[in-house]
Amino acid sequence: MINPFKRYRIDYLFFGSFAALIVIILGCTIWTTYVLSSKEMAKATSANQQKLLDQLNGEISSSLATLEQISLSTSRDNTLVDFLRGDVSGDTFARLQKYKEVQQSLANLTYSIPLIQGIDLYMENPFRSESNSYIQFRDLEGAASQSWHEAMRQNDFFWAGKQTIQTFQGRAEVISFVRTIVYNDRRLGYLVLHAKAKTLEEMLLGSSPDGNRMMLDASGQPLIAIGKVPDEPTWSSWKSRLNDSSGLLRLHWDREGEMLVVYSKLRQSNWMMVEITPWSSVTEGSLRLAQTIGLIGAGAILLALLLALSLSRQFVWPISKLVSAMNRYTVTGKKEELPEDYRNEFGYLFSGYRKQTERIEELYESLEIRHEQLRKAEIESLQANINPHFLYNTLDQLNWMAIESGQAEMSRILELMGRMFRIGLSNGESFITVADELEHIGYYLEIQRLRLGEGLSYRIEADEGTRKLYMPKMVLQPFVENAVVHGFHASGEGTIGIRIRPSGERLRIEIEDNGIGLRGDPDALKKRKTGGYGVRNVRERIRTHFGDSYGAELSNRPEGGTKAVVELPLLRERPGPAVRKQDRIIL
Repeated sequence: MINPFKRYRIDYLFFGSFAALIVIILGCTIWTTYVLSSKEMAKATSANQQKLLDQLNGEISSSLATLEQISLSTSRDNTLVDFLRGDVSGDTFARLQKYKEVQQSLANLTYSIPLIQGIDLYMENPFRSESNSYIQFRDLEGAASQSWHEAMRQNDFFWAGKQTIQTFQGRAEVISFVRTIVYNDRRLGYLVLHAKAKTLEEMLLGSSPDGNRMMLDASGQPLIAIGKVPDEPTWSSWKSRLNDSSGLLRLHWDREGEMLVVYSKLRQSNWMMVEITPWSSVTEGSLRLAQTIGLIGAGAILLALLLALSLSRQFVWPISKLVSAMNRYTVTGKKEELPEDYRNEFGYLFSGYRKQTERIEELYESLEIRHEQLRKAEIESLQANINPHFLYNTLDQLNWMAIESGQAEMSRILELMGRMFRIGLSNGESFITVADELEHIGYYLEIQRLRLGEGLSYRIEADEGTRKLYMPKMVLQPFVENAVVHGFHASGEGTIGIRIRPSGERLRIEIEDNGIGLRGDPDALKKRKTGGYGVRNVRERIRTHFGDSYGAELSNRPEGGTKAVVELPLLRERPGPAVRKQDRIIL
């Protein structure tokens, strides 16, 4: 995953991050406000609806219970029972009198209770009813065609839902209560009280003209309903989720969407009141609140984005200034001025950049001086290389002159000196093989034997493997020269031993002589620079090439004379232009 802080501009990142943060916070605030306020509004709405439903349930239940009680008392009236039994000993007049009494009694009910639209009495061999009467006597066989007939097979009474009946005043919508009239387990007929549906609907509507309410019977089927209510399949899937007591649910209606369902059932009541409210209506206030917060938040976002833009420019401008100065910087060119009034981190950056450029200029000046010095040193080096070649050629000419003059010994010395110079030049190499170094010192000792005669003897010990190793050139000559010049100066004779051998990862060189030895205390000699310029030169070169862990030590031999011990690293190949010294590179 790519880190955007490594790829995009800082001002874009700062502005975008700030804007995204504000949008996220505002979005979370709006959503949280909407959810919490929706829950609170749904809670308050459901509580108010619950109270209203309890009140309406009480009123309507009281009215319906009154009809049930009237139906019950009427069905047990002796006059009605005797009339339905036909127990008048075949007296037609007496039966007519009973009919008049029953009709008048039922008519009184319709007049005294405004809720009753009419009364139907199903019986065997009914009298012909008057067409303009609220009381209709119907044949018992006609009950089979009624919607409530099937329910009455298993029940003594039943509330039939909303239906339309024909009255002498026209068609009317009613809700019917049916009760079976029984005598000694014999069904005499059915008493049907028709309640005015419009009156019940008005009672159900209450003070809410836009309510969606239903009143359910004991089986959970809608008895009366107002407004938009679910169809039969939808209600069948809903009613199983209703409890036996009051409560609320949030249900989905395929046709209308989310709905808040509040239901109320009073104790010792067979009816349940249900109110259905679209969730959008419940949360309408929350939505307006969220929209208001959104508008306020949009203004806040705009202001915040302007602030973020201003801040991002304030942050980025010093960085852009510094980057521009760095891109345009040249050592000899014109410097871009940086602000000096910053006292924060930008001020530290500007100050650090100024110090860096000043240091670069100082280094550039020192490099120019060094370059000039190196150029002069190169010229001097070229000149120094000319001098040894010139001396070598001169020695070669002197050798030929000595041969022509018959000076064989002088010719030999000149020849050996020429060979020494050839090895000393070594094509400019600082490191030569141990074999070349021993050849060089051998030429020097042979010259000294020609000078001193047979009084000088020497031995060299180094196996073939050791001779193939590499070492700095001109290491042995200063120590051997000290032995010859200083150690044998008085006696004119002596012996020199040279031993070179590996010791672990070191090359150990031992140079011994039987001369007069070192003057003074050998321990004191270690505290000062022992030997002449040549020995000091060797020590300095070893320290420069290999560090302080290598070097040369001079000491007196117990049997007389001097012993020099030189320790070098074991080099199986000629080192390159740079040799590692401890933890740094020496060029």
